[in-house]
Amino acid sequence: MDKLMTAQEAVDRIRDGDRIMIGGFGLRGCPDSLVDALVASGKKELTIISNDLGSPNQGLGRLLTNHQVKALIGSYYNWNPEAIEAYNCGRIQVTLVPQGTLAESIRAAGMGIPAYYTPASAGTELGEGKERRIFQGREYVLERAIYADAALIHAKRADSLGNLCYSKTARNFNPLMAMAATYTIAEVEEIVEAGDLDPDTVVTPHIYINAVVRRLGI
Repeated sequence: MDKLMTAQEAVDRIRDGDRIMIGGFGLRGCPDSLVDALVASGKKELTIISNDLGSPNQGLGRLLTNHQVKALIGSYYNWNPEAIEAYNCGRIQVTLVPQGTLAESIRAAGMGIPAYYTPASAGTELGEGKERRIFQGREYVLERAIYADAALIHAKRADSLGNLCYSKTARNFNPLMAMAATYTIAEVEEIVEAGDLDPDTVVTPHIYINAVVRRLGI
């Protein structure tokens, strides 16, 4: 199948300075083989869009340890003190986004919606400097969609066309990110022939997937 590649082949298409979405929550649901390949590639000046940045030198944290990160966009970095130190020292930029807003901003990008109003950050520092409006007596903040040059995602199964099925918590950010990037790489545990997947279990249609990588060790 044309979309089947090694992790390194797929990651080689990422460029220095790209905005990269990476699925998962902490160390769960993360495309580990693709992250390993990205670390090995040495791509630099990356903006990482993710819920968090793993732990020090673990998961996505390895990208920071390896000095490949220019900026972070996400919700929670407290369990990676290296990220906090790098920000406080001015080595990286950090944009904090409420977790629900992060998910909705990524979904909006995938749906072609450039911006939307939400009450999540109204009256907080995260809402400062943003357009605000009152709807039905409540203040809302304008949030813009979050796009990426590439997305690295993890799924349970793929067929030979690139249709994806997920398992449990791997559905946290992975399906949304698959739709919001120009180039999406899916790391999967199993690849089957077209027609072998129950259509009712397919969450991400193949049209959103540019490359499929079999997870190492499976």
